[in-house]
Amino acid sequence: MNCIIVDDDVMSGNAVKHLVAQIPYLNLVGIGKTPQEAILLLSNNKVDLMLLDIEMPGMSGLDLIKSLKNLPFVVLITSKKEYALEAFEYNVVDYLLKPIALDRFFKAIARVKEMSDNSPAMDKTNTSFFVKNNGTLVKIHSKDILWIEALGDYITIHTIDNKKFTIHSTMKMVENKLSSDRFVRVHRSFIIAVDHISSIDDNVVVIGKQLIPVGAVYRENLGRHLNLL
Repeated sequence: MNCIIVDDDVMSGNAVKHLVAQIPYLNLVGIGKTPQEAILLLSNNKVDLMLLDIEMPGMSGLDLIKSLKNLPFVVLITSKKEYALEAFEYNVVDYLLKPIALDRFFKAIARVKEMSDNSPAMDKTNTSFFVKNNGTLVKIHSKDILWIEALGDYITIHTIDNKKFTIHSTMKMVENKLSSDRFVRVHRSFIIAVDHISSIDDNVVVIGKQLIPVGAVYRENLGRHLNLL
């Protein structure tokens, strides 16, 4: 399971990182020192579990939970007991008090794994995610995406309102966030929204006025996504 740690205290974050390293099936994707950094980590990675501190300057962990539409499993970490009642109103998996005992951490993660193993596959039909644009976090709905283009270590997302968002990410990361029924990789540098295809001519897909090449190794998979009569 991919996880992130969100804690403004470096020593506390490193302590949780050490606990995560004790569990073989946990993969630490990153550590966010602010809720804003957490949002970027969630936007750019497939995250199954968020290990979240409550008391942080500016925006608390509970405020972060309230602001997110699609939450991973959440285990809250804090030095105070008084937030517990409110915390469980948001369906967090567990509530851990600092300093965290190893056996107590194992118990919480075991509960997360059990819930993950028994949960249905996530419906990604109507997902949305945040990208950083000129210092501001902007929400993009997957239904508004026309195509995505790789540019070295960056990708550019093209939307129906003629906007472009260029972010530091990989095609694989963005593929993990999109519905495989509505989006298809047609080239090593292009992912397209099937619903927005205007026409297909030989090895080219047309979306609006944009011509997008179809790589030979992706042609068969594209055909499986088309509703042919």
